[in-house]
Amino acid sequence: EKQVFQLRAHMYQARSLFAADSSGLSDPFARVFFISQSQCTEVLNETLCPTWDQLLVFDNVELYGEAHEMRDDPPIIVIEIYDQDTVGKADFMGRTFAKPVVKMSDEHYCPPRFPPPLEYYQIYRGNSTAGDLLAAFELLQIGPGGKSDLPPIDGPTDMDRGPILPVPLGIRPVLSKYRVEVIALEYQVFILSIVPRPALDNQHTFASQDLPENELLHPPLNIRVVDCRAFGRYTLVGSHAVSSLRKFIYRPPDKKAQHWNMTG
Repeated sequence: EKQVFQLRAHMYQARSLFAADSSGLSDPFARVFFISQSQCTEVLNETLCPTWDQLLVFDNVELYGEAHEMRDDPPIIVIEIYDQDTVGKADFMGRTFAKPVVKMSDEHYCPPRFPPPLEYYQIYRGNSTAGDLLAAFELLQIGPGGKSDLPPIDGPTDMDRGPILPVPLGIRPVLSKYRVEVIALEYQVFILSIVPRPALDNQHTFASQDLPENELLHPPLNIRVVDCRAFGRYTLVGSHAVSSLRKFIYRPPDKKAQHWNMTG
């Protein structure tokens, strides 16, 4: 028995990807395979933690079998991560697998199953781990009424991205503005022998960044040390990833609560 579906792949973000370039970074994109179809996200340059924030829609997916089998045991989705090279073919960086949450045409699109939450999927490169993919996948049956009966894709829209659909509201994380500050005090470099620690004169740098309010969804902080050469060239000396920023988060005190404690 033929069943027709629409697959929605909500590709939000990846973190701690494999560094494919000599710079210690990559130009990653993701390719999603399902049955006989595949689609790619856009390429994001020089990052190990890309935020694609992209919805890939697979229309007219034909599956054969009983309806209850489709709902309880849908086909596997394969997601592969590649590094886009300026010359030659893209380099494979890792692979992961996922199962979509299935909605049959006679079911309501409502909690607790829908909309599906973003989940982390472990990426593997051979037998080694190679980062995580933050995404959600839903397989929606197309009933007698056609695609008009499918739940609408609830914004937001971004005209600057052209045909690229962002992850819809209800699935994308709620973002807040963070000020990321880095104070470089000193560093050590070990190259065959111990080099004295040069003072960096308390260099202080900061940047504003929109990050999810859910701390579990924060990307790691990647630090690279490079050796600057002549003519604008540089060579990677080393890198380090701060996997969790939780202990570094400062939250301003609640002034209303303070006022209540003082007056109450």
